[in-house]
Amino acid sequence: MTEFDPEQFEDKYANYFPELQRAYKNAFEAMNDRYDSELVHAIDQQVLNESEPFYEDGAFRVELPPEPTDRVTTVVVDDEKLERTLEVYVDEIESELYAVFDVEPPASE
Repeated sequence: MTEFDPEQFEDKYANYFPELQRAYKNAFEAMNDRYDSELVHAIDQQVLNESEPFYEDGAFRVELPPEPTDRVTTVVVDDEKLERTLEVYVDEIESELYAVFDVEPPASE
């Protein structure tokens, strides 16, 4: 495994592309096992394909594109379920980023 360097994460696609792919793939597989696979696939293809992972102040976060729920058009789903599933999916990606890069998440306050 590649040693994680927060400064190199600024150019993440050049320095950590395989690790990022693995984190997103692991999150997709975990979500696909627990949630509606059509909804998970739609979120993956229509929202997360334009998401951006960041590492700042000792924490990973995933920034979504503008109006992420409006992008999901290939499945019929109520807004509450979509928002809840998207939130869990982003949490799953962030958890996978910590795992893949072997970085401890910041302590909860």
